[in-house]
Amino acid sequence: MITKSKNYCVIMAGGIGSRFWPMSTQKFPKQFQDILGTGRTMIRQTYDRISKLIPDSQIFVITNVEYIQLSQEQLPNIPAGNIVGEPMMKNTAACILYMTNKIANLDANANVVILPADHLIMKEEAFLSKVDFGFQLAAENDYLITLGIEPTRPDTGYGYIQYINKEDTEIFQVKTFTEKPSLEIAQTFLDSGDFLWNAGIFIWNLKTVQKAFSKFLPDMHKEFEECTYNEEGETSCIARIYPKVAKISIDNGILEKAKNVFVIPADLGWSDLGTWTSVYENAEKDDNANAIKSKYVMQYNSTGTIVRVQNKHKAIVIDGLQDYIVVDTDNALLICPKENDQLIKEYIQDLKVQKNGDQFM
Repeated sequence: MITKSKNYCVIMAGGIGSRFWPMSTQKFPKQFQDILGTGRTMIRQTYDRISKLIPDSQIFVITNVEYIQLSQEQLPNIPAGNIVGEPMMKNTAACILYMTNKIANLDANANVVILPADHLIMKEEAFLSKVDFGFQLAAENDYLITLGIEPTRPDTGYGYIQYINKEDTEIFQVKTFTEKPSLEIAQTFLDSGDFLWNAGIFIWNLKTVQKAFSKFLPDMHKEFEECTYNEEGETSCIARIYPKVAKISIDNGILEKAKNVFVIPADLGWSDLGTWTSVYENAEKDDNANAIKSKYVMQYNSTGTIVRVQNKHKAIVIDGLQDYIVVDTDNALLICPKENDQLIKEYIQDLKVQKNGDQFM
């Protein structure tokens, strides 16, 4: 019987969240912001959720060195030594292997759940139940487990999991794993009915995932073996090896290749909150379908519009906006149609290049 003391959590909190500009910036990215206007930041919600299942001493955060202090401020219950900074961004495979080795040094038989810091999960009890089930499976089997979400549209921003359909089971073996397909391929996945979205939530035993790294990413596995963990020289060793480490996702590096990948279908009320439109879809709305959180925003003849204002005491009037994004911060204002939310990265790049606007990032 598995004991709870064998279960650990890693919260990945290193992204910049540029699609949420101007609220999300390099100095203060979206996981540390209250994007939904709930009174809690995204990383705080993630911690609050998983802390009902795992003790603080066994919850780790992997972020950029620049965000260690922010993480400590927002998650004061987590031991300071459990909040770890990467010297540079290298995608998910590197940070997962780093934390795998660090936790394995404490408990070689640990089971770990990997969580993104900035995802929305509305059905908390269902989430905790699926994670607990995943821990039981990971402790007893050589499985790499992911949670899968029923797709609602042909979205090109998600990984897709094709599973082998067997009746009367809560877990399915993965047949194919495809990260971020083209729109045409995503539509065929949706039409087939045997694909799920990859929620980016992974559960496995450390020995299982270490074996996978050794097989599919042997160079990376060897580079991280150079370091000793939870000792004084860890930080300097990580800083030395990181420039050599491949920049690859866990999806591309391992999950697309491994044969022991399994998926647990999960109805979690899940969204990765990847765009302002997805925030709008999950936000509370008024009678005109506007998502407005600030007290002093007046709207006229406007529908389907999201308004986010950093200064809660600032008055804003909108008139005649249909399906728009309005985000106002201390030093930047964004106004664009929701259908153009994928262009926000281009807006930022143009602002940097054409207006020397690095100070707004």
